[in-house]
Amino acid sequence: MLKDGEKGVIRQRGRENETYAIAPHIPCGIVKPEQLRKLADVAQKHNVSDLKITSAARIALIGIREDQVDEIWEDLGMDTGHATGLCVRSIKVCPGTTYCRLAKQDSLKMGMELDEAYHGMVLPSKMKMGVSGCKIQCAENCIKDISLYGTKDGWTIMIGGNGSARPRLADILAEDLSFKDARALVAKVMDYYKEHSKRERMGRMIERIGLGTIKSDLKQAIHIFKV
Repeated sequence: MLKDGEKGVIRQRGRENETYAIAPHIPCGIVKPEQLRKLADVAQKHNVSDLKITSAARIALIGIREDQVDEIWEDLGMDTGHATGLCVRSIKVCPGTTYCRLAKQDSLKMGMELDEAYHGMVLPSKMKMGVSGCKIQCAENCIKDISLYGTKDGWTIMIGGNGSARPRLADILAEDLSFKDARALVAKVMDYYKEHSKRERMGRMIERIGLGTIKSDLKQAIHIFKV
């Protein structure tokens, strides 16, 4: 029996008839036509009846037997990603200025850079990120551990959201940042979280330490980045 994350699997229901899902990493949910064809062809080859578009903008092959896992990954030739574990699991991103008339900032560019820098990074607890091009926040910023949304004046950074069994809305950390400053402040927050978290999500760390204390600890960085 495979464990969650082993060989890139997500365990599903039933111990007697254990099945698994695999969800290849698709950065920011942007998928090419040839990737969709490959997913469909591999699913048909291995008699995988259904694929699931996940809340993290992945496309999962579900209902897989353990003896199918290795061959399916080999046929797909795609990155297994990090759908489980104590790490940065996903960066959910809206279409941004590349495709959306409402967007104020380039969320796809920001999201792709965050994905490259942080996806799979091992942390004290799991982490989810979101990037939206405007205040509508289609990437569900309010329930992400770290998120950014765009305005005409720049980027707003939020921290501490999650949609768990004890949901928590994110707090605004800084506003009106340039692209460069937003990236730099995210890096500062990541370092702070790695140093101060006690195997807890970002929001629980904020509740334990206090948002004011965290802002005070980050005072120099926050002053530079125009809170």
